[in-house]
Amino acid sequence: MGFSENTTGLVLAIVSSLFIGTSFILKKKGLKRAAAAGTPAGVGGYTYLREPLWWAGMITMIVGEVSNFVAYIYAPAVLVTPLGALSIIISAVLAHFMLRERLQRLGVVGCILCIVGSVVIVIHAPQEHMPTSVLEIWILAIQPAFVIYVAATISIVVALMLHFEPRYGQTNVLVYLGICSLMGALTVVSIKAIGIAIKLTLEGISQIAYPQTWFFLAVAVICVVMQLNYLNKALDTFNAAIVSPVYYVMFTTLTIIASAIMFKDWAGQNASSIVSEMCGFITVLSGTIVLHVTREQEPVNPPGNISWYDGEDIKVMEDGRYIMLNDSNYFH
Repeated sequence: MGFSENTTGLVLAIVSSLFIGTSFILKKKGLKRAAAAGTPAGVGGYTYLREPLWWAGMITMIVGEVSNFVAYIYAPAVLVTPLGALSIIISAVLAHFMLRERLQRLGVVGCILCIVGSVVIVIHAPQEHMPTSVLEIWILAIQPAFVIYVAATISIVVALMLHFEPRYGQTNVLVYLGICSLMGALTVVSIKAIGIAIKLTLEGISQIAYPQTWFFLAVAVICVVMQLNYLNKALDTFNAAIVSPVYYVMFTTLTIIASAIMFKDWAGQNASSIVSEMCGFITVLSGTIVLHVTREQEPVNPPGNISWYDGEDIKVMEDGRYIMLNDSNYFH
């Protein structure tokens, strides 16, 4: 792959992050408006489909995803995917000003750690071997190691959906984002195959007649639909400044792992590069932990909560002689 193609891919990836980072905020505002008018998406509501601001966010995200899709045609996944870190800064800053979701100083440090770690990963990322046909990708997809990975991914997703979501979906951000990220990794390898098929077809080597091309397209569509559904739930339930970086870390990590297993990205790489990549991952994960700690330090008292003066919840209203109303609307 020539230098110009890599540059094109990287520029498209950056543009993609700008749009996707903005879409998080637009969709979040749309979800908030929809929740005020009907059932929240976090508990199965679909009123957000009638909210124009949500659709503005969806269109923005589609533009970003299209840019990202084209970027995968010109640059390897291990270079394109980590650049999604830019969307963390954009969404966190916009959430601070537009959604009034206060980003504490530790949160800023966490975002910086995520960015630094991603840069290290990009610098030391291995050169990916670019397949020359969809059939070549299919051979890579049915190798035992990747088949085991796909089987493990599907099993974990099913467990998260059937067991963990009903119990912890509303309290643990990793449930919804785990499903998004696991399916997202499969989306990326499918998108890579589709991108190569489109590129080869435009160059005069048609890949349309191969059933593998349509199989990869079907997988991508299914995975994208699941990603959007659970991403909406995560955005409606949790702070956008937390959803964006955690989703980025999980999605990037799983995508690089899936790409490494399928395309054997790390084959022949020296120890120094591997250690540097591991340090990059540790740095990114450290940033995620800092963001979680910041979120835990935020006040947790819900608006309108009626409590005893000593903090205990009232059980019988007749006994509530000395109560405390935890709602700022009562104090002007």
